[in-house]
Amino acid sequence: VSAMFSTNFLPSSAAGATMGLLVRQGAVRGGGGCSWRPMTGGGQTPSPLRLRGGGQHAPDLAFAGTLPVFSTHGLSPSAPPGSERSTQVGVRAMSSSAGIIFRQLFEKESSTYTYLLACPQTKEAVIIDPVLETVDRDLGLCQDLGVELKQAINTHCHADHVTGTGDMKKKNRNVRSGIAKAAGAKADFFFEDKDVLTFGEHSLEVRSTPGHTDGCVSFVLDGGKAVFTGDAVLIRGCGRTDFQGGSSDTLYDSVHTQIFTLPDDCVIYPAHDYKGMTSSTVLEERTLNPRLTKTKEEFKDIMANLNLPYPKQIDNALPKNLACGIQD
Repeated sequence: VSAMFSTNFLPSSAAGATMGLLVRQGAVRGGGGCSWRPMTGGGQTPSPLRLRGGGQHAPDLAFAGTLPVFSTHGLSPSAPPGSERSTQVGVRAMSSSAGIIFRQLFEKESSTYTYLLACPQTKEAVIIDPVLETVDRDLGLCQDLGVELKQAINTHCHADHVTGTGDMKKKNRNVRSGIAKAAGAKADFFFEDKDVLTFGEHSLEVRSTPGHTDGCVSFVLDGGKAVFTGDAVLIRGCGRTDFQGGSSDTLYDSVHTQIFTLPDDCVIYPAHDYKGMTSSTVLEERTLNPRLTKTKEEFKDIMANLNLPYPKQIDNALPKNLACGIQD
C-alpha cells in the first residue's frame, strides 16, 4: 500500500464507550510510516494497527479489535499512477455491529467532496453531492463494495459544478434524487428541516442551514456522529454569501444554531476544500474558524469585503442543477 490518507474514527455512543482513533494526512508505505493516536475511555484498550492489501477501489488498513463506527476517505483516482494520491485507502472495523460503510471521494476540478454511505447489514446506500464528471467512478465503487445505491442527494443547488444526480438516475433506475424544497430545483423527492432520511439501520437528519444559498441543508449522521455541511461550514472557512439568495446574517445564525450546537466531537465533512484538508470537528470550527468565531457584525463585515470573482461555472451549472443535472 502506498497512499496519502486522512481518517477519523468516530466515537461510539454505545455503553458509554468513547474509544476513537484520529489519523490525519500521513504517508503510508508498506508496513511503516504510520502515525496514530488512540483516544481511550470506558476501560477499553487501544487496538493495534496493521496494514492489509485490498481491491482496486479500496486497498485498506485494518484495525484489529472492536471499532464500532468507522470512516474512510477515498482520494482522487485521477492522480498519476505511482503518486501518493493515486490509491484510495479504506479503513474497516473488525466488528460491523454498529459500523457504516463510508467513502469520501474527491473531484479535482471543482475541489468537491462526494460522500458515499451504506449500511453493512442491508447494503442500502446514499450518496451526497455527486459530481457529473465522476458518476462512473461512484457507481463503479458501489458495485465493487456490493451496495445498492438508493438515494442521491444534494446539500444545495450548486454553482461550481453540475450535479451527478441526473446522470446517476439514467444509469441506475433504482436511484432517486433529493434536494431541499427551499432550493427550488427539480428532484424525485424533497426534504425540509428535521426530516430524517434512512438507509438501512442508519439515518441522516436534515438541518436547514441557509445562508450560502437560501436552500442549503446539512445532514447529521446517526444523531451527531458526523455532519455533512455542504458549503455552510468549510474547514476554517465558510461558503460565500453574495449570490443565490445568500445572506451572511442568515448563514451566521444557521451555523451557530444548527451546527455548532452538535457534540464537540461530531466530525464535520464539508462539500469542498482547497488546501488539502478532509475533515474537522464541531469543537475545532467553533474555536478555530477565523470567520465564524467572530461576532455577527464582524462576520458580516468580513463576508462583505471578500471581493470574490464571479463563479466561473455558475452560468453552465446552475440552470442544469435546477433541473437535477439532467442534460438535454
